Amino acid sequence: MIDSKSRIALTIAGSDPTGGAGFQSDLRTFSAMGVYGLSIASVLTAQNTGGVHSIQDVPSDFVSSQLEVLLQDIFPDAAKTGMLYGRDVISAIARGIRKYSLTNVVIDPVTVSSTGVTLIEEKGLDVIKGDLFPLAKVITPNIYEAGLLAGMEVGSEEEMKEAAVILKEYGPGSVIITGGHLDDRAMDLLYDGEEFLSLENERLPGEYHGTGCVFSASVTACLALGYDIKEAVIKAKDFTYRAMKNALSVGKGMRLMNV
Repeated sequence: MIDSKSRIALTIAGSDPTGGAGFQSDLRTFSAMGVYGLSIASVLTAQNTGGVHSIQDVPSDFVSSQLEVLLQDIFPDAAKTGMLYGRDVISAIARGIRKYSLTNVVIDPVTVSSTGVTLIEEKGLDVIKGDLFPLAKVITPNIYEAGLLAGMEVGSEEEMKEAAVILKEYGPGSVIITGGHLDDRAMDLLYDGEEFLSLENERLPGEYHGTGCVFSASVTACLALGYDIKEAVIKAKDFTYRAMKNALSVGKGMRLMNV
């Protein structure tokens, strides 16, 4: 059981009925790391382990209402965003973060599902870069998202570094690009504006659902617990790797992270 003195983390993300991604996965990750989790639904999805079938945006005024009512009562030690989809929703969340001066904010700029379904409205990435990145302690794009955001192809360690430098100019405290595949290694790259840190482990075979959500949620939990960004990323990398190694095959499609 998590007692009332535990640290608190907030996730603002989409709903995934499988629990493998979205705020359901974030809450499971928070709990596994000893952090009490709060959640705000930003978008609804109809999906299973085979993929996303449809998306229902949550009105921006209701997202704002969720934020207002919650944050008037409970202040989290860290917060993260996941799938946001609508531009108005993204702007509403940015206003809420500024109004309540949320700290330790992790922005996971979700753009596309594991099966290739677009998960953000047209021009939504521009709003994320302009409105949310300057408020972030760290942003956690995967290698594909980093390429879209930086406007370049990213397929090597050097290109990951180049993209990280570009994304740092949008104002986040740090940038971590995940999912770099170099031979049989899986590499994540952290850039804090001064130096790079490469984190590698073996590349696991198979298809996994929710790796980005688990990673960004575990970074958020670590920040809530008081770790600095480098410690948070190292611990999150290890946590995510173990969740992948112990992944569950509960459906007919991708394996789900076991946190």
